[in-house]
Amino acid sequence: MGLLPQNKIHVTSTKHPPPHALLTVVKNSEPTCYTEASKHEVWRNAMTEEINALLKNQTWTLVPLAPSQNKVGCKWVFRTKRNPDGTIERHKARLVAKGFHQQHGIDYEETFSPVIKPVTIRTVLSLAVSR
Repeated sequence: MGLLPQNKIHVTSTKHPPPHALLTVVKNSEPTCYTEASKHEVWRNAMTEEINALLKNQTWTLVPLAPSQNKVGCKWVFRTKRNPDGTIERHKARLVAKGFHQQHGIDYEETFSPVIKPVTIRTVLSLAVSR
């Protein structure tokens, strides 16, 4: 029995070959938590960019916690953005609130819609004008 090259999967005889997706080896996997991401400079830079954007846009305000309210936690979400040819365009980190822990009337009174991109507005307006 010979040695297989690294990162290769050896398939013994099968009636139907496995799907191509199962044979793919992921080399640049995205971190699933802060601890993993903080070990790599590219992800630390992405997190710094996200925090700076939140501060610059004043998208949140730190307020004292009332005893009747729950704390809303947050989580980092990491994605590798790629160009059409598959090369890495950038590393993106998002700090997202765990809003599913909130209860209406206790933790919040208002709801907010997501931010709409200008491209979406132009598309909707052009459809409205054309009809």
